Amino acid sequence: SEVVDAAHRGLPVLGICNGFQILCESHLLPGALVRNDHQKFVCRDQRLRIEDTTSAWTGSYETGQEIVVPLKNGEGGFVADEATLDALEGEGRVVSRYVPDAQGRNPNGSYRHIAGITNERGNVVGLMPHPEHAVEPGFGPDMPDAMRSGTDGLRFFTSALAALLSA
Repeated sequence: SEVVDAAHRGLPVLGICNGFQILCESHLLPGALVRNDHQKFVCRDQRLRIEDTTSAWTGSYETGQEIVVPLKNGEGGFVADEATLDALEGEGRVVSRYVPDAQGRNPNGSYRHIAGITNERGNVVGLMPHPEHAVEPGFGPDMPDAMRSGTDGLRFFTSALAALLSA
């Protein structure tokens, strides 16, 4: 497909939600997305931790930065075999993780709390939460933290623009 060819040429590609599933199914990213472990659709604001800032889509964040973006899925559990998970971890290819709740759970049963990953080159990112719904003040997540403006997702897109301009 054209997206696969473009990704192989180095074009930044972002797959959000079902797009993440498609990137895995097209083998641009490893693993798979499966039905949420509690078998229910989730729709809520979700806290994420940015783990890798070397991808084309995360370069404007700081490692360890916590952000809040909407999460909406019924098949959002990221799964992979242990060798794949170890490789993703060891190669620094986990771009974001769900910040677990007080019981240590994430919203959909994703292995190792993974919310997003990248390919080896860093130009392809799959992300289950929806940063595109957190890019405009007043329309993003409504968090009690006075420092939040609802724009935590915007840097995914400014990161890609910066990566394209520097290429």
